[in-house]
Amino acid sequence: MPLLAVPNISEGRDRAAVEAIAAAFALAGAARLLDVHADVDHHRAVVSLAGRPGSLAQALVHGAKEAVRHIDLADGRRGAHPHVGAVDVVPVVYLDESARGAACAEALVTAHGIGSDIGVPVLMYGELAAGRTRAELRRGGAGALAERLRRGELHADFGPRTARAAAGVTLVAARAPLVAFNLELQPPAGVREAAAIAAAIREGGAEGLPGLRAIGVALRREGGVVGQVSMNVERPTELPLAEVIAAVARHARIARAELVGLAPRASLAGFPQDLPMPGFDPARHVIENALGL
Repeated sequence: MPLLAVPNISEGRDRAAVEAIAAAFALAGAARLLDVHADVDHHRAVVSLAGRPGSLAQALVHGAKEAVRHIDLADGRRGAHPHVGAVDVVPVVYLDESARGAACAEALVTAHGIGSDIGVPVLMYGELAAGRTRAELRRGGAGALAERLRRGELHADFGPRTARAAAGVTLVAARAPLVAFNLELQPPAGVREAAAIAAAIREGGAEGLPGLRAIGVALRREGGVVGQVSMNVERPTELPLAEVIAAVARHARIARAELVGLAPRASLAGFPQDLPMPGFDPARHVIENALGL
């Protein structure tokens, strides 16, 4: 059973750089490149890979090294998505419980490589860090996390004790599949409405959906700025995307959906056929189809 990895890099506007980094992640056949999703507004790219235990970590470290070479967080040109590193997060994904141990081992080897070979501090999150979340580590942004490391309030799990401004910090985890999913609202609903909807439907909100993380984001369009509810569905087999869509639709009309990377087949059950999702290809973007399972 292969493992998946979904490294997120803080570059979504330089197509040549994204392509070079994605190619580096697919090093010498150690990992198979499944998908690259780059977003100008979020200024972020998500690379989806598949590989065997024992080889995937090598590919992830090689790709991370290329990303750090291309991306400078100190340039001041950052997008709407929260981030703390040039290589922001590197989750290694297991598709069933039998592969959980292998994913944890591969994540730890990856973290060690990024820390020692590239010289970027690595912090673990999720089940390899007693449940510590990305949101906890990203609070205040890259600068705030670097300062917490400098003061000794946090300690890197791998790599140097302090962060370089250009590369920041990389967060590494082993986890089950989640779905990164965005819904663009139809005007007149805008960014303010997107933020309010996100606050209402995210876990812990007034209408909280279990395992849902959500923020409101501004997107630039030819006619002006529109609002997007940007989400991670952390337990997609328990919370199908159709339920997330229905929750947002109770507040505003939805113009289109966007899937970032791949999703398990079960998460797409009952997906509304009349909701546009440009670029979605079931052969490539459904995990089971992409892996021939």
